[in-house]
Amino acid sequence: MTTIQTAPRGSVGDHGGVASNAAPPAPRRRRRSGQWAAWAFLAPVVIYLVVFYAFPLYRNIELSVRDYTVRSFVMGDAPFVGFDNYIKVFQSPTFGPALLHTALFTIISIVFQFTIGMALAVFFRQNFRLSATLRALFLVPWLLPLIVSASTWSWMLNSDSGVVNAALEAFGLPGINWLTSPDWALTSVIIANIWIGIPFNLVIIYSGLQNIPSDLYEAAALDGANGWQIFWRITFPLLRPVSAITLLLGLIYTLKVFDIIWIMTRGGPGIASTTFATWSYQLGFASTLPDFSPAAAVGNVLIVIALVFGFIYIRTQRKQDIA
Repeated sequence: MTTIQTAPRGSVGDHGGVASNAAPPAPRRRRRSGQWAAWAFLAPVVIYLVVFYAFPLYRNIELSVRDYTVRSFVMGDAPFVGFDNYIKVFQSPTFGPALLHTALFTIISIVFQFTIGMALAVFFRQNFRLSATLRALFLVPWLLPLIVSASTWSWMLNSDSGVVNAALEAFGLPGINWLTSPDWALTSVIIANIWIGIPFNLVIIYSGLQNIPSDLYEAAALDGANGWQIFWRITFPLLRPVSAITLLLGLIYTLKVFDIIWIMTRGGPGIASTTFATWSYQLGFASTLPDFSPAAAVGNVLIVIALVFGFIYIRTQRKQDIA
């Protein structure tokens, strides 16, 4: 009689086959442990974004589509009104002036901050004596708390005792009601914001200049190019990526500037220096009867404007990368 022997399960067959109960390969275990480590490192960032960005944004949207009063805000029973708060904001007589002031405040501030920051960065690229010390002194406005900077400018532009009017009168010029005149209030806060924002542009653009090879400047000088030609043909084109992100960050920051305007003019006189940021605060907190829902709607309009420019920047960068 012929006896048939079966190999035990898990043994190696004649053709080198491995049974199905073999241990999983080590690389799979390492890959799985690496994924868990990646999620562990990512979790704090995700939690931070959800707690400090996603939830406040959701809460702000929820505020804007309900009719919240002080009572309903506490009780949590505000009725749903859809886009009524946005319609109320758009139909408000303050909307047009606030939109114009926000646009002027943002555009003029960014143009002067970027232009002066670019000029200073090009100037400081030349290594001369005390250049590092002077560059550090230019960072002082950026390092000071905004409340200190705004209070200082309020004192300097004071109509009665400010040093600016004292200097004008020393030259025989009449004093100006910088903070109390409807014609000069917005100009005053723009000047203060330009002074505060110049160091940021200086630092970013100066860092970009360090990445431009000095050989290009030496070759251009040997070819007989002057300083203006070197700037337009070498410096400015090679700084386009840095300039784009500097302008975008400056735009987003300037759109939401509140403390400088509020400390210096409180959006006044009247609504002469009111922007979307100060208007939102006035509606929600500075009035006798707080109107939280329209205030949230104004804040969301600001968010949409910032997102639009952010998407424009991303789309432009993608086109440049493809090209």
